[in-house]
Amino acid sequence: MQKYKAYFPQLALIFITMIWGSTFLAVQYALNFSSPMFFVGCRFAVAAVAIFLISIKSIRGLTLKETAAGTVIGVVIAIGYGTQTIALQSILSSESAFLTALYVPLVPILMWVVCQKRPSSMTWLGTSLAFIGLVLLTGNDIFNIRFSYGQTLPLICAFAVALEIILIGYFAGKVNLRRVTVVQLAVASVLSFASMKMVGESTIPNFSWGLALFAIGLGLASAFIQFVMNWAQRMVDPSRAAIIYSGEPVWAGIFGRIAGERLPLLTLFGGLLVVLGVLVSELKWKKSKKKEH
Repeated sequence: MQKYKAYFPQLALIFITMIWGSTFLAVQYALNFSSPMFFVGCRFAVAAVAIFLISIKSIRGLTLKETAAGTVIGVVIAIGYGTQTIALQSILSSESAFLTALYVPLVPILMWVVCQKRPSSMTWLGTSLAFIGLVLLTGNDIFNIRFSYGQTLPLICAFAVALEIILIGYFAGKVNLRRVTVVQLAVASVLSFASMKMVGESTIPNFSWGLALFAIGLGLASAFIQFVMNWAQRMVDPSRAAIIYSGEPVWAGIFGRIAGERLPLLTLFGGLLVVLGVLVSELKWKKSKKKEH
């Protein structure tokens, strides 16, 4: 039984990846009732309140280190979800998910920059495949690469998500899970509301039950996703977690397909190359041991 318990954190991450993939389409529908950053702010406010309510007893012991950890993670969450949500105004949810999936090969590359941990040759091969897929996915040719505004934003999101995974892995086991989750969700909410004017959202949308339902539903989903990520990554290293998260665009594509989204064949092939690049980037060659005589 103890042997199988080791797989629970990975199974938990697989489960939240399915939920994460479904949120792309849900957010796109939610934008019928709200502007992007206001919705992100509401979403994380609900998430912060939800985690706070189940963490009231432990929140009193909040330390400076936990506040700093939650704040840093909250900043990258706000950037990641903010850019992703704004992008969903102009591109399909499945396309956004494939572009965002580039965070997976970015994780080991950023760990190289931050932690001086050199990526393997398979990481570079996977990154190359993902880049070719990116070119096809965005409708470019290799000699004339241009990104639309909506396509550029998920790339920024990919960097932010990669940093989030690295930061969660760094602080995992060093801080109180519930307290840090509350702080990061609250910071993400406050920053999202504060950035409304910066992105041209001058007014607050009128109240509607559609907005309320989407904000509460996605807020609770965000609370669950962030809590499970923080818990599971205590036992799953960032690179392993990243490859599990690579299933996210696949699930987003499935839900988008069910909803009637139809990506062109070449674009779909580009998305598959991105996923293939993501998987290849995490492969490791095992050296065969010589038999002793």
